[in-house]
Amino acid sequence: MTSRAEQKPLTRKGEQTRLRIVAAAAQLMFEHGVAGTTMEDVKAAAGASSSQLYHYFADKQALVLAVIAYQDETVVGGQEPMFVQLDSIEGLRTWRDFVVQHQRELECRGGCPIGSLGSELAEIDAPARSAVSTAFLRWEAGIRGGLQAMHDRGELTASPDELALTILAALQGGLLLTQIHRDVHPLEVTLDAMISHVATQTIAVSPARSVRAAG
Repeated sequence: MTSRAEQKPLTRKGEQTRLRIVAAAAQLMFEHGVAGTTMEDVKAAAGASSSQLYHYFADKQALVLAVIAYQDETVVGGQEPMFVQLDSIEGLRTWRDFVVQHQRELECRGGCPIGSLGSELAEIDAPARSAVSTAFLRWEAGIRGGLQAMHDRGELTASPDELALTILAALQGGLLLTQIHRDVHPLEVTLDAMISHVATQTIAVSPARSVRAAG
C-alpha cells in the first residue's frame, strides 16, 4: 500500500513534515525494530498529530516502506560519492576505514539499518522484502562500479559481479558480528580479508597499455 500523500505533489512544508515523520520512524525502528515501534511512538517522536501522520501514511506498512526508502538513500546514497573511488585497492581501503569508523561512532549498536529491516521483515512482508532487496542491489551495483572500472583497465582479473556480491555479503556478516560482540574487530578482519582477496586478483598494467584501454 502506498502513502496517501504520494497521490499528489506535496508542498515544501508537506515534504518537510513527511520527512520529519519518516526520519523519526527510521530512528525508532533502528533502535527498537519494526515490531517494537508503534504509530503512536512515531507520532510522539516526530511531534506530529494523528491527522498529519495518517495524511502521509495510510498505515504502518506504508510507513515501513518509506523508512526502507529513507535508509536506502541515507546508507547507500550516502556512500555513492565513495563508490567511484573503489577502482583501486587504496580506494577500497579508504571505504573500509569509513565503514569501520562509522561503527565506532555508533558504539557498534544497531548493525546495518537496511539489513536489520530485511531480517525482521523478509518472511512476513513481501513488499518490504522487495524494497530491501532493491536497496541491496543498489549497494552491490555501487561496489561493482569501481571493480568494473579496474576490470576494464585490465587491472582486475576476477569477475566484478562476483566480487561485488562477495564484498557486500562479507560486509553484512561483519556488521552483524560487530553488533553482537560490540567490537569492530570482526568487521575489520572481514573487510581486510576481502580487500586482500581483491588484491590477489589484480595485476600491474603498464602506462601505455592503460592509455590504450582508456581510449
